[in-house]
Amino acid sequence: SKLTNLGHLEMTWRSRVRFHPLLVRILHKSRLRYYGKPEKKMDMPYQAYFEVADGSGMMSMVLWNSLCPEWYHSMKVGTVLLLDKYAIKTSYPFKTHPTPGDSQMKRFATIEISLNVRDPPTEINIIPEEMVKPEWGLPEVKYRFITRSELDDLPNNHSCDVIGLVTFVGRAERARKREHSEDFWLYRWVHAIDGTSDQPFILELFATSQPDVFEHIHPMTYLVCTQMRVIQDLTENPTRTVYLTTSNESQIFITGWHKGQPYTKDAKVKNFIQWTKSQSEADQIKKTVIGGYYPFPRPPDSFLKY
Repeated sequence: SKLTNLGHLEMTWRSRVRFHPLLVRILHKSRLRYYGKPEKKMDMPYQAYFEVADGSGMMSMVLWNSLCPEWYHSMKVGTVLLLDKYAIKTSYPFKTHPTPGDSQMKRFATIEISLNVRDPPTEINIIPEEMVKPEWGLPEVKYRFITRSELDDLPNNHSCDVIGLVTFVGRAERARKREHSEDFWLYRWVHAIDGTSDQPFILELFATSQPDVFEHIHPMTYLVCTQMRVIQDLTENPTRTVYLTTSNESQIFITGWHKGQPYTKDAKVKNFIQWTKSQSEADQIKKTVIGGYYPFPRPPDSFLKY
């Protein structure tokens, strides 16, 4: 069929009602958002957005309502989609944006693709990876993996991906989303090592839309976290510790989930796997810890400093 591309859409969307099909690859995926309110009667008030790209650049794509339970889990980072009968809207200005792995990629930020059950009912097709042809010119998924030895030099709020061997998993804790609110964020602290430093990665992992992964993080698993944000204590605190926290677009993977993921081709991931082969499992198990109270960031050692 006749295809269009994202660059052409941005130039012509105002003058069209019907758009040609699109062939795109998913580069980033947000957590699922529930926006239901008691006074609004909606069956499936869900929303998720993705960053999709073709040879011309990258654009946001929003999945609405009952399409979320139907498609969210099948739409993975790296999945190729053929879309037809989609809508085009002006972009929502307050949305968070992931940091692209390819900094040269053009970003179309004025409009977004909207996938709905009706008006119009979108047709979504997932193209199996073995059927994807190089001549389609779809970009590969790129990552920004860092090692633990590189972390201390990175600025606050820098976006990166990490891989490590889990040595500590804290219990799940809750924090209120807002003061006096009934809604909570669920999170846990995790330590992971990669052999490049004596210090572990300290990871604050919020429950994303992957409960099956979040609940099964345990010591000795290979953990991959994408789109993490660096949190640097910007004060002159001598005990300052750098840690990483999840963003809206973070994805988490543990042993058993890595097969077929695009990051398995990354050089730093391959180096990490080589390092793990040189380690004694029995020695590492002795250093692992689960649960307990983990006060972090740590309070100062005296009340005066506090």
